[in-house]
Amino acid sequence: MSIRLYVGNLPKEVDRKELEAVFAGTGDLTSTKVIVDRKTGKCRGFAFVTVPTDELADQIIEQFNGSTFKDTVLKIEKAMPRKGKGDDEAPESAEASPVKAARRSSGGGGGGGKKGGGGGRRAPGGAVVAESSAASAQPDPRWAGELAKLKQLLNTQTTGS
Repeated sequence: MSIRLYVGNLPKEVDRKELEAVFAGTGDLTSTKVIVDRKTGKCRGFAFVTVPTDELADQIIEQFNGSTFKDTVLKIEKAMPRKGKGDDEAPESAEASPVKAARRSSGGGGGGGKKGGGGGRRAPGGAVVAESSAASAQPDPRWAGELAKLKQLLNTQTTGS
């Protein structure tokens, strides 16, 4: 089973071959992937290195975590599992994902437009961000009378049964 390592705090001017050269003396590397910005083509400051064994991963972390590479101190740790990959992952619940819960409550992910609800606003990445102001928790004054009637009806049904 291969182990992915997160390599962080990389300088902007680094490519895959340079990163491979850093880890060349440690043993067999399965793959090296430097994450680059789409617009500039420069490194975003992190990369992933895949090694074949857990023992080699621990050895690389111990040897290189905190070491200096091009005037920056490297941060190396085991990578978190990928989100959304694989069939064995359990589906997320509303409690585990507040963004998905906000999308559901705002009318199916419509965002903050005129249609589709207004429980949140769109972030630059397209995710709905829940707003936490006092006004968002208050009912619409146009429906306050109807809401009061519904609450009263529900109270009589639950206490009467």
